[in-house]
Amino acid sequence: MIRLIAGAALISASLTAMSATPKPELRPFTAGDLVRLERVSDPRLSPDGKRLAYVVRSTDYDANRGVNNLWLMDLDDRSNRALTSAGGHHSDPRWSPDGQFLYFLSTRSGSAQVWRLPMASGEAQAVTDLPLDVGSFTLSPDGSRLALSLEVFADCVDIACSKRRLDELAASKRSGRVFDKLFIRHWDTWRNGARSQLFTLAIGADGKATDPIHVTRGIDGDAPSKPFGDASEYAFSPDGKTLAFTARIAGTTEAWSTNLDVWLAPVDGSKPPQNLTDANEAMDTAPVFSPDGTHLAYLAMRRAGFEADRLAIMLRDLKTGTTREVAPDWDHSAGPLSFSADGKTLYTTADDLGQHRLFAVDVASGKVNTLTGAGHVSGFDQRDGTIVYAFDTLTQPSDLYRLDTNGSAQRLSHFNSERLATVRFGEYEQFSFAGWNDETVYGYVMKPWNYKKGRKYPVAFIIHGGPQGSMGNDWHYRWNPAFYSGLGYAVVFIDFHGSTGYGQAFTDSISGDWGGKPLEDLQKGWAHALKTYDFLDGDRAAALGASYGGYMINWIAGNWPDAFKCLVNHDGVFDNRSMYYSTEEMWFDEWENGGTYFDHPENYERFNPARFVKNWKTPMLVIQGEKDFRIPTEQGIATFTALQRRGIPSQLLVFPDENHWVLKPQNSVQWHDTVQDWLKRWLND
Repeated sequence: MIRLIAGAALISASLTAMSATPKPELRPFTAGDLVRLERVSDPRLSPDGKRLAYVVRSTDYDANRGVNNLWLMDLDDRSNRALTSAGGHHSDPRWSPDGQFLYFLSTRSGSAQVWRLPMASGEAQAVTDLPLDVGSFTLSPDGSRLALSLEVFADCVDIACSKRRLDELAASKRSGRVFDKLFIRHWDTWRNGARSQLFTLAIGADGKATDPIHVTRGIDGDAPSKPFGDASEYAFSPDGKTLAFTARIAGTTEAWSTNLDVWLAPVDGSKPPQNLTDANEAMDTAPVFSPDGTHLAYLAMRRAGFEADRLAIMLRDLKTGTTREVAPDWDHSAGPLSFSADGKTLYTTADDLGQHRLFAVDVASGKVNTLTGAGHVSGFDQRDGTIVYAFDTLTQPSDLYRLDTNGSAQRLSHFNSERLATVRFGEYEQFSFAGWNDETVYGYVMKPWNYKKGRKYPVAFIIHGGPQGSMGNDWHYRWNPAFYSGLGYAVVFIDFHGSTGYGQAFTDSISGDWGGKPLEDLQKGWAHALKTYDFLDGDRAAALGASYGGYMINWIAGNWPDAFKCLVNHDGVFDNRSMYYSTEEMWFDEWENGGTYFDHPENYERFNPARFVKNWKTPMLVIQGEKDFRIPTEQGIATFTALQRRGIPSQLLVFPDENHWVLKPQNSVQWHDTVQDWLKRWLND
C-alpha cells in the first residue's frame, strides 16, 4: 500500500510538472521556413514492393542551392535512411529488376552520370563515364541495357566530336552567335546548335556500360523535348528490343509548332525511327508499353498549336496499328501513365476541381475511379496492388503515403514535422460562386495565422499564371498562400475561366478573351468573398500575380484601377505586340490570339495592357528575371517605365540570374522580403 501511495505521488508530481511546463509558443510561417523545407519527390517501389526509394531535396542556404539525395524506406517497419551523402546531386532512383541494385543520376564525379548502388552492401559504382552530361535515363525491363539522353550536334559522328565542339565553343574568344532559324533561345538558354538525343548502352557483367548507340540519329529535334522533357517521354518495350520516344521535328517551324510525335526505334540502331502518330498534327507524348508488349498507351491532344488542349489517353495495337481513345467521356487532361501488372488498369493523375488526384482507369471500359481525396498528388508508383505517392496540401509540404487495398491512405513520412512543429497555419476552405455567364467558378480563402473572430484583416488576392493552370489545394514553393497568412493577411485566390480541372470547355474559354471572362470572374469572386467572409478588409487589399497573373495585374491597373491599394507584378506581359515578336514559344501567343500578329493585330490589341496605361494609378511592385525568355525583360522594364512616367509610386526588382521563376534560395528570400515590405507599406495602416 505504501508503494502504491508513493507511486501515485510520483505520478501526481510528474503530471503537475508537465502541466507547469509551458507549451511552445506558436509562430507564423515565414519565407525562411519555405526555402529550408525538405522536398520529397519521385517515389519508386522495389520489385518486391517492400522497399521505397525516393529523392529528398534539402537546402544549402550558404551555398545558395538545393541538394538532392536518395533515401530508402522499408515499408514493413517504416525504417528510413539516407542512401547518398557524397558531394553533388543524386536523383532519378530506378531499381534493377531483381532488386539488387538501385540506379541513379549523380554529379559526384563532376559530371552527371549514371551510377548504381548495391542494396546488400558496398559503395556506389559509376555505370557510365561519358564525356557529356547525362540528362535523363531509364533501365530496360531485364536490366541489361540503359537508354539515356545526351546533348549532341547532329553533324557529329560520335559523342567525342560533340564534346570537342562544346569545348571549342567554351574556349573561343569570339562571343558572337549566328542564327538562321528559330529557336534562337528557349526558356532561359541561348541555343548553341546541340540537340537532346537518345542513346542505348548495354550493361556488362562488371556493371559498366558499353559504347553508346545513337537510336534517334536523323531526328531533327529534341528527345526528350525541351525545356522540361524527361525520362517519362521514352520507354523500353517489355522484351527490351524497342524504344518508344517523343520528339518534334524542328525544321523551320519549331517555335510555332506543338506537333510532338511518338516514335519507335530498335535499341540496336539497326533501323531509322518510325513515326507512329504522323497523322496527328497536335501533341502526342509520354508512351508506355502494356506489360505483354502488344499495345502502346500514350497521351494525345487534338488541336495543333494549342499547348493546353486536353491530353487524352490513347491505346495503339502495335500489330494492327488500330488506335482508340481510352475513357473518351472523362473530361480531364491526364498526366503520366502507368500500367498495372495485368495490363487491365492505367494509373494517372489530373487536375480535378481545385485538387490534383490519382485515378485508376479501366483499359477495357474506360471507367475511371478516383483514388485520392482533397490535395495534390505530385508523383506516384505502383506494383502488384501497392500504390505509393507523394502528397501535399495548402498547409502541408509533400510527404509519402501508401494507399491500402481498402482505399485508406497511410502516411509514411514526416520530413518537415519537426521544423513546422511550432508553426500555426491559417485555416482554409474552398468556395464557389456564379462567375461569367453565371457558370460555377471555384476559389479558396485562407485565414491569417493569428486569426481572431470579430477582426478584419488585410488581404492578398493572388492571381495564378498559365493562364491554363490552377491554383488549388497544393503546396507551392514560389506562390505559397501560407507565407501571406504568416504576415497576418487573409488570402483569396480564384480559378477563373481558363483554369484546368473543370472540363476542357472551361479551359478553352480564355483563349481570345484574356481580359474578358477571367477579369469578370476575379471581380465576382472578390465580391463574393467580401460578402461571405467578414474578416476580409476590402479597403486594405493587394492583388499579386506572375506570368499570366502578371499580365492580369497590368490589365487590372488599366481596367479595374480602384479595386486594390497596391499591386505586385512578376514577369507579366505589358505589350502584346512586342511580346509576340520577342517571346520564344510563338505557338502560345498565336493560339491565344487567333493567329499571327501581322494577320490579326486587332486580336492582340483588344486586350493589350499597354493601351490602357492612361488609366493606371495604383502603386505597383514590378519583378523580373533577366534570364526569362518566355516573357522577356523588356516587358518588366516597360511596365516600370510606364509607372514612373505617370508618377505612380513603383519599384522594380530585377534578378540577373533568374528565369521565369526565382529558384535560388537567397533570391527567393529577397523576393519575399521585397514583396513583404511593399505590402506593409500600403496595407498596414
